[in-house]
Amino acid sequence: MVKVPCQEIVWDIIPAMQAALAAELVSRGVSQINVAKALSVAPSAVSQYLSGKRGYRIVFDDEIKELIGKLAEDINNGTITENELGDKFCFICRHLRSDEGCGGPIE
Repeated sequence: MVKVPCQEIVWDIIPAMQAALAAELVSRGVSQINVAKALSVAPSAVSQYLSGKRGYRIVFDDEIKELIGKLAEDINNGTITENELGDKFCFICRHLRSDEGCGGPIE
């Protein structure tokens, strides 16, 4: 069976984004417990992100790393709501999508 673009987003892109965001937050001094709370995942998931056992399949370019870094800064400063976090995640994901995936880019 062919892997549809939405599967790639759920299985590869979102975990990679969460892994990058978790690493960015921890590098800014946020505890793994608080990272788990911010991302609404289990602390064990954060541990797996940081150890490379989960979310390791994609390496992001500098533009995406910068967007994830800005998101981490907003989370760390407490200047982002839970709804805004979801919106920012979707914004970053849209930047990652190819012209082929999920009906093409969103304008």
